[in-house]
Amino acid sequence: MNKPILMLIILAMVVNSCSVSKAARGQRNLLSGTWTLNDISYENGTGNFQSVIFNDAKDICFEGSDWFFRDNNSTGRYTIAPSTLCQGGDRYIRWSVIDGSPNQLQFKRIDEKNKDISGGQGYRLNISSLTATEMTLRSNVSVGADRITIVYQFSKK
Repeated sequence: MNKPILMLIILAMVVNSCSVSKAARGQRNLLSGTWTLNDISYENGTGNFQSVIFNDAKDICFEGSDWFFRDNNSTGRYTIAPSTLCQGGDRYIRWSVIDGSPNQLQFKRIDEKNKDISGGQGYRLNISSLTATEMTLRSNVSVGADRITIVYQFSKK
């Protein structure tokens, strides 16, 4: 086989393997904009739960927080309102949608200049449902020997 043709075939395979599926692109487009995190609940467990979400703040601090996703450069932020329990302010993120079953929202913390401040640590949330006005994300965590699912309910502003 001719070397230039072989190189084109390899290049096409690499480009194709790095591309995002049509479904993931559609979810990226739907995510773009501002969302309010209305409710955090827990499934698959008994009792009352309280947790620190994303190594940042207590779950109650996230209720009512605003999340902004900019799809043209995969950056955004979430804003927590200040209170006696919560250190308010903006937290900047870099995000993406990962193909899978289900697709996942992945993000990590960055600073105002888009530099990683998380030491490479990030978070993945399963996208349970996503429409133009509502979004439900889920993450599985271990509590002792039990698997608990944290459910995040958003509405679009």
